[in-house]
Amino acid sequence: MKTAKEYKKLSIKEFNKAAQKYESNNSGIYGMCKEDYPPILDEIKKQDFETLLDAGCATGPMLSLLTIEYPDKNYIGLDLSPEMIKTAKKKNLKNTTFIEGDCENMPLEDNTFDIVINSQSFHHYPNPLSFFKEVYRVLKPGGKLILRDNTGSKIALFFMNNIVMKLANLTGHGDVKASSIQEIQNYCRQSGLKIQRLEQQKKFRLHLVATK
Repeated sequence: MKTAKEYKKLSIKEFNKAAQKYESNNSGIYGMCKEDYPPILDEIKKQDFETLLDAGCATGPMLSLLTIEYPDKNYIGLDLSPEMIKTAKKKNLKNTTFIEGDCENMPLEDNTFDIVINSQSFHHYPNPLSFFKEVYRVLKPGGKLILRDNTGSKIALFFMNNIVMKLANLTGHGDVKASSIQEIQNYCRQSGLKIQRLEQQKKFRLHLVATK
């Protein structure tokens, strides 16, 4: 079993390498992340907001969409990979700041954001409860977390976590663990977030909306 530091080191190495191709037509497995953007956008449309954090933003593809849809809002993108942040900054997105940092220990002020989004990043976190507690801390009262990741039945999760992700680690990927619906419920309860919507959707997708 790897330590948290080892998992994060793997993730940094993986995504530094992937930064240049992440949004290209040659993005490989990262291309699947695009499927999560429309459901997140649908949830954002339900919430009035001024400030939004993309936690685990990669090169900022979701923020690129949002700055077009909502050009007058304020955005921050946070990612552990220096190369992802470097690539994202080159976009010069309006009203957007990109910060290198850890989603389990965010270098951000309390009660700052109306919305926090997290798309296909959560399964890279070795201390998932720390992430949920940080989300609670940086959200404004009444603020919303919108999270998309991977989940499944007990059998599917066993396969993902004990075979697929272990093989991924051997090939240089920083995947840690796909969480069950029950685990997500517990993280919300322990962090103080109130679940509005939590379900498994098509293609083993976890969809969570929770509020502070």
